[in-house]
Amino acid sequence: MVSAFLKAIAQLSDPAFRRVLVLGVLGAVLIFVLLNVSIDWLLVKSQFFTTGWLDTAVDVLGGLGSFLLTLVLFPAVASMVIGVLLDDVVRAVEARHYPDLPPARERPMLEDLATTARFAGKLILVNLLALPLYLLLMWFGVGIALYYVLNGYLVGREYWELVALRRLTVEQASALRRRRRLYLWVVGAGFTFLLSLPLVNLLAPLIATATMVHVFQTLQRRDTAV
Repeated sequence: MVSAFLKAIAQLSDPAFRRVLVLGVLGAVLIFVLLNVSIDWLLVKSQFFTTGWLDTAVDVLGGLGSFLLTLVLFPAVASMVIGVLLDDVVRAVEARHYPDLPPARERPMLEDLATTARFAGKLILVNLLALPLYLLLMWFGVGIALYYVLNGYLVGREYWELVALRRLTVEQASALRRRRRLYLWVVGAGFTFLLSLPLVNLLAPLIATATMVHVFQTLQRRDTAV
């Protein structure tokens, strides 16, 4: 796993990686510019109070609130945009480290969009449902451990499927994942840690995807050799 991670880090300067990162950040910026402009327009056009200064205060606070929300959510949205483009990262890693591989199944853009949306929705839902338990277990010092256990499983599984389903059937990918479930759980917990770090979480999807390509190739070859 460490070797796979170091190989992923070493390839961050790859043009394909830079392209995905730039497009992801620009996409997130565009989304938030449109969102902030829309919110500001609605605040200006709406009159919530008959008193002028109260209405102005609402406009100012609303604009400030939308700006702060942008700062908080920007990395998550950028990661979602990057998630749609991660097949390019997989291809770049395979081209550099595994040039003898046969052509993989190319996934349609709609499938990438659906996968990214499903992954984001699943993460949000699970963590919202688990939030009271996180807070409760914080008193016992194990709330963070539960966070990594739950998200490590989900993140590890999603990145595994992103890579494995390009070269295996659903049944084959699921069977191999079950045989290596603990290992992939630990890998997913490592990805979760990267995703939780400010600024690093912009690079985390690239690093996680590249790392998982190496992990997949290693596990598949070991499985075949047995």
